Amino acid sequence: MHVRDIMTVKVFTIGADKKLFVANEIMEWAHIRHIPVVDTSNRVVGIISHRDLLHAAISAVADAPAVERKRYLGAIPITKVMRTQVHTVSPDAPVQEAARRMRASKIGCLPVLAEGKLIGIISEFDLLGIVEQLKD
Repeated sequence: MHVRDIMTVKVFTIGADKKLFVANEIMEWAHIRHIPVVDTSNRVVGIISHRDLLHAAISAVADAPAVERKRYLGAIPITKVMRTQVHTVSPDAPVQEAARRMRASKIGCLPVLAEGKLIGIISEFDLLGIVEQLKD
């Protein structure tokens, strides 16, 4: 089985010119935990995770009313929080390789690239789908 067989192809992405508020809204609305940051050519320039958002919200702001949190997140550019060292995988890679990379790097997803462009994402959720299909 290859990455292309289980990857998610409808990937929510965000531009580096956006603010954290937008990333937070996308994650809440779509019920996702990772958003690749792409340029205008759909090349991955970073990634932001739900954990990154949590780290960005300092404890004083975490207890603030929702309006204050939104104002705070609306002031922080994605580029201040996104990770630029992004681990990626090919759609032709075996799913075991993707799982090994994710475990070794302690990350929850890998953007899937073909010819340098984002075509999908494989996450822990996708890998759990394989486990779920295993016979007892």
